[in-house]
Amino acid sequence: MHYRLSYLVILLAALAAPFGAIADGHLDSEKPSIGHLSWMTGSWAGNIGGPVLEENWTEAKAGSIAALVRITSAEGTSMVEIVNIQEMEGTLVLHIQQWDPGFVPRAAAQKMVLDSIGEQSVNFAAVSPGGLKTLGYSLTDENQFLVQITTADDQEMTLPLAAMQR
Repeated sequence: MHYRLSYLVILLAALAAPFGAIADGHLDSEKPSIGHLSWMTGSWAGNIGGPVLEENWTEAKAGSIAALVRITSAEGTSMVEIVNIQEMEGTLVLHIQQWDPGFVPRAAAQKMVLDSIGEQSVNFAAVSPGGLKTLGYSLTDENQFLVQITTADDQEMTLPLAAMQR
């Protein structure tokens, strides 16, 4: 009986292998990948109460997607930010860093991990200290790129951006 049970376990494992089962019980095809974020690629901008926020997202490839973000006004550029999302640690990890004029860091880079992902939405939660608790992005049916933020002091905001015309 013990021999038959062992044989059955080995047979089931062999049958499951071609379907890409991974350690957490999900299929490889269900594992979040940078390819799921290809909808973010492009340049987005919007007025945020005077200044303009721009997000310029690279092509999703080679396990990463990144954005150069800046806030500008008639007075000049007030902030530059790099957002980098990578396939790491079996999930998607976001690192974010901001600089004031003169390339003066506002704070140390902050690390966030994937909280949820949808067809055209993604949300991250902070795992290191910094200015954010959560950060999310989504693309609406009206082609509006939304940036959803919860700050470290629980202020929530949604920043609507539109595709930039060049």
